[in-house]
Amino acid sequence: MPVINVNNRNQYALITGATSGFGYELAKLFAKDGFSLVIVARSQERLQEVTDELKQQYNIEVTPISSDLFRPTAAKEIYDEVRTRGIVVNYLVNDAGQGEWGRFIDIDLQRSLDIIQLNICSLVALTKYFATDMAARGDGHILQLGSEAGKAPMPLLSVYAATKAFVISFSAAISNELEGTGVNVTVLLPGASDTDFFHKANMEYTKAYREESLQTPEDVAHDGYEALMSGESRVISGGKTKMHVYMANLLSDETNAVNMRKLMEPSEKEDGRTASGHSASHKERESIGRESGDLKER
Repeated sequence: MPVINVNNRNQYALITGATSGFGYELAKLFAKDGFSLVIVARSQERLQEVTDELKQQYNIEVTPISSDLFRPTAAKEIYDEVRTRGIVVNYLVNDAGQGEWGRFIDIDLQRSLDIIQLNICSLVALTKYFATDMAARGDGHILQLGSEAGKAPMPLLSVYAATKAFVISFSAAISNELEGTGVNVTVLLPGASDTDFFHKANMEYTKAYREESLQTPEDVAHDGYEALMSGESRVISGGKTKMHVYMANLLSDETNAVNMRKLMEPSEKEDGRTASGHSASHKERESIGRESGDLKER
């Protein structure tokens, strides 16, 4: 068993979307440093698998909470359950998020509203509840998952990109507001990465997924974790992503939209990428039980 940092063991990190992708890798980084965890995801079965794995490998306390953050009441229910259990959350990681590929007018309206609920409303609510407690204590740390997509309009992924633009702006604003309270807010901007995101968004046949190089969830999580622990307000993960963000800042919205549209178009490459190479994200896909898209029922 690894040697546990006693000080960290008395501190809790709450991580949403913790059963795959960045959330899973962030959970492992916290666990490796001896932190106790509250991990949140929809699938009770996957949550238990990840809980057992983290407990066995790192000898830490792990509290799983099965919750569907597409529901407007979910954030408050999570907060209330944590308080009922007597857990003080020292680190909040708002990782859960989804998108949906296609023209806005062709996508089911409820699906678009669900994405806004998940990516914005639940994130804002969880931040409100836990940041308020953190400020009252004079200590706390929050990591928000933004995206390079939030720096440019993205045709065929319009709602997702707009939600990430909100996350970036919101995080920068409250980071400033919370100066002097002992609470730091870090927003992480990854680029396209090898997670289950593309499959949940029905965009695994796009040029961006099949033809472009992707960041690994491990590298993105490491960048976010290091920035959070260092108290940075923003981190852009990866050299390629830094270049994309730099260019997006220089170009007009119209030009950015044209460039992004090209990446979102279907790929004609027959031997392109078709499945995630990230083990936890692959298991997430298996648990969903569909070739493409999100869960049929919530």
